[in-house]
Amino acid sequence: MAIDCSKHPCFDADAKHKYGRVHLPVAPKCNLGCNFCNRKFDCMNESRPGVTSTILAPQQALSYLKKIVDIVDTPISVVGIAGPGDPFANGKETMETLRLIRKDFPEMILCVSSNGLGIGPYIEELAELETSHVTITCNAVDPTIGEKIYRFARPDKMVYRGLAAAQILLSRQLDAIRQLHEHGVTVKVNSIVMPGINDHHIEEISKTVQALGADVHNCMALIPVEKTPFAELDEPSAELMEAVRAQSGQYLPQMKHCSRCRADAVGMLGEDNSELINQALMESANAPIADDAENRPYIAVTSYEGVLVNQHLGESEQLWVFGPDGHGGYKSIETRPTPVPGGGENRWDELAKRLTDCQAIICSSAGQNPKVALAKHGIRVLVAEGLIEEALDAVYKGQKPRMPSRVTKNGSGCDDDGVGCGGCTGTGTGCG
Repeated sequence: MAIDCSKHPCFDADAKHKYGRVHLPVAPKCNLGCNFCNRKFDCMNESRPGVTSTILAPQQALSYLKKIVDIVDTPISVVGIAGPGDPFANGKETMETLRLIRKDFPEMILCVSSNGLGIGPYIEELAELETSHVTITCNAVDPTIGEKIYRFARPDKMVYRGLAAAQILLSRQLDAIRQLHEHGVTVKVNSIVMPGINDHHIEEISKTVQALGADVHNCMALIPVEKTPFAELDEPSAELMEAVRAQSGQYLPQMKHCSRCRADAVGMLGEDNSELINQALMESANAPIADDAENRPYIAVTSYEGVLVNQHLGESEQLWVFGPDGHGGYKSIETRPTPVPGGGENRWDELAKRLTDCQAIICSSAGQNPKVALAKHGIRVLVAEGLIEEALDAVYKGQKPRMPSRVTKNGSGCDDDGVGCGGCTGTGTGCG
């Protein structure tokens, strides 16, 4: 089936009034630290790149897409991956998701947004999968400017800082743009305009990437975010953005209708996700993964006495591990101690090592940091209340356990633990 790329609402201004997109939040990890990022994942009232309500495994993402196609009135023409971290700091999950989507939805436009640091090894397969559009965020083509923007870069397992981080990032970004162009992929370059940092430099970015084959330039105004080094920077004025786009427009067509979407955005650009969409997202996130039963037969629970789900995950000193008893019920296997508090993401990595045979943790409450960190290890964190037996029965049957009525507030922000958010960790994109 031929793919009609004119139906991409982010690349075609006319299409934005006719077609929608869905962003699949399958990429929680990041490989770049930006001075405008606070790594905040879950905020119900905030719409910007890098924000999402949950993380999906590839199989869950496919299930979610099927739900979305059924419940959304707008024709969905684009499936994008834009975080909440960088897709290619999560290359295995990103590529598996794209393979699943291409198999079941051959007509869909596949679209990915990245900071470019880790995309290189995947470009050939991206082209084979007919990924038609890729966004690379490039905020500087002069490393002395880049080192003001990025705190660190972590390609593979090495960590670079300062000028070295900016140099390796730029080298990989420019090589990615060139390779994508050579493979016939449409390339959009995003540049976040930061007054006093790179606002004078955008024209040079456009000139440089145009020479490498970039097709579109999207100049985006900085969103100052609290608790970041750039929190006190002024947001660019409309006059400044107009001038910057005029300069860039000498080299590349300008995208002027970007909505700076969430990493879990659905529908037409600028629309907020409906309650029905949010419900479908959470149902998909709670759904068991196909190989859970075989490789992870158990479920861990936070509880004071082993009867009720009644402890916050972060406060629990031990977890009760349950499994099927072979007679339609469930039995306690053992209790396992949790790592001592502190240590950021390392605490949750250590907990995951202790729960390699568990597919999920059921708790009365949990912050977004452990949810995201444990999701990287294939462990779902599910919030529930009531009897453990009832919660276990729901989860093992692929249903949603009874949730506490009090879980209605915004999620807490994430710390600088390298998990990261896509738009704020150098992708700056959201709208692939």
